[in-house]
Amino acid sequence: MSFGTPAGTRGARQPSGRIAAWMNKLMAKRLGRKGDGKFMGMDALVLTTLGRKTGIERSTPVAWFPGGNGTYLIVASAAGAAGNPAWYHNIAANPDKVRIDVAGRTLEVTAEQLHGTEREQAWRQVVATLPRFTGYQEKTDREIPVIRLTPRPS
Repeated sequence: MSFGTPAGTRGARQPSGRIAAWMNKLMAKRLGRKGDGKFMGMDALVLTTLGRKTGIERSTPVAWFPGGNGTYLIVASAAGAAGNPAWYHNIAANPDKVRIDVAGRTLEVTAEQLHGTEREQAWRQVVATLPRFTGYQEKTDREIPVIRLTPRPS
């Protein structure tokens, strides 16, 4: 479970600040209330990680893609920013302390960053499903991480 994608030297401005935090909370509530897992035409889940510095749970809505065998793929795009999103660093520090809320269910999952051929196959699936991710990769010189979330037995 190697997490270690360094920040790039160029990229879009990473969403941040009070408005971004407010939008994330609003989207997470909407996903939980509706229970259908759809937001702005994409499948979305609420990712809950343990803060690597604070130890406080942090929840973030993210797009997801089917990973096969009941797994979920998520992408640490940060809209093409030079740096990885905060949740990526939280997962890297605690890959076995991750929870997702998806389609009305809560699942404990283990996170694993994909590399090499696995990552390339997953990336092709991601951009075929949501072509906007191609634009995110074009904005930055870092390789955007693809993470597989595997549900843990209850």
